[in-house]
Amino acid sequence: MKRIIPILMALLLLSGCATQSAEKTYRQITMEEAVTMMEEETGYTILDVRTAQEYSERHIPGAINIANESIGTEDIPELPDKDQLILVYCRSGNRSKQASEKLVKLGYTNIVEIGGINSWPGETVADDK
Repeated sequence: MKRIIPILMALLLLSGCATQSAEKTYRQITMEEAVTMMEEETGYTILDVRTAQEYSERHIPGAINIANESIGTEDIPELPDKDQLILVYCRSGNRSKQASEKLVKLGYTNIVEIGGINSWPGETVADDK
């Protein structure tokens, strides 16, 4: 009996670790890695989670805008495929992390947080006013 208890304790600890590692999350990469990913991948969505005003002033070409504050517990019509690669950015990286966490909770499985547009090395565009 004395030998069984330590074995059971070890199994209990290991099963707790396995549960945590299976937890769904998002990946974080640098803007430079994002540029490479955009060159190599297809079928992805670039998601700008800043306000509509910030987006209209300057954004990554092809990005769609859904403000972080509007991401809640409801499905997002603009992002119907929960398995699609979604690259998430904001101004400096704070809101994109928050939005990425919320997207994962909504069931999105392929979220990549790429930081802030302040460190974007590529071109940007503005909406016509």
